[in-house]
Amino acid sequence: MKLLSLVILLCLMHLSVPAAASDIAREKRLASQIVDSIIDGEPVFLKSGEHEFLSIYTEADEPKGAVLIMHGRGFHPNWTDVAHPLRVGLVEQGWNTLSLQMPVLDKEARFYDYLVIMDEALPRIEAGIDYLKQQGSDKIILIAHSCSVHMTMAWVDAKRMRDIDAFVGIGMGAVDYQQPMKRPFPLDKFTVPVLDVYGEEEYPAVIKGAAERLAAIQKAGNPKSKQITVPGANHYFTDEGDALLEVVGSWLQGL
Repeated sequence: MKLLSLVILLCLMHLSVPAAASDIAREKRLASQIVDSIIDGEPVFLKSGEHEFLSIYTEADEPKGAVLIMHGRGFHPNWTDVAHPLRVGLVEQGWNTLSLQMPVLDKEARFYDYLVIMDEALPRIEAGIDYLKQQGSDKIILIAHSCSVHMTMAWVDAKRMRDIDAFVGIGMGAVDYQQPMKRPFPLDKFTVPVLDVYGEEEYPAVIKGAAERLAAIQKAGNPKSKQITVPGANHYFTDEGDALLEVVGSWLQGL
């Protein structure tokens, strides 16, 4: 009887623990800090369930299509080193861009902490795609950096790839020390062209996994897919925004 009571108590304790969630308060602080500083583009608040999250929409004069941009871990849609160079530079190359605020945790959070909130990204990606369609875009490219690549793969696993025309993964496979990926990215399942781009001075895990990623991309069989290393660039493409834009823009031109 005592054992049964203990089991019931433990079950009740488990049920009373709230599900892990992203840091909405931090996200709102980020939004308040950057909205007034946006020069190129307009802030747009999209909905994910009951939550409104910031995105930045920028239109090209004669758009070829649209690009959905997702920043790396803990950053925001106007982040200087990756998000801003792409969201502004690709507009100049004829692409509408929508840069999304992805779920964030506190600054000390590590890769495994983010695993439990990956699913929160799915409705945000869907909301971004829906918004671009509402603006008249019929060709949509997903671009994800670092942790947002992991979030995109959760979206792919949910079989929601039907509405995109290509995928760009920047710094794919980034993890923290002694926190390896649970399983490989399903790049061999992609039905659209994939660009795998990473810096020459990347995190070891990204470089170590490059051969496996390339093999999976080649297995998918799309002739337009590529893997490109940017000389001298680190994981965040610090001071290498122009080089990143050149690689991504040139590849998109060939689609």
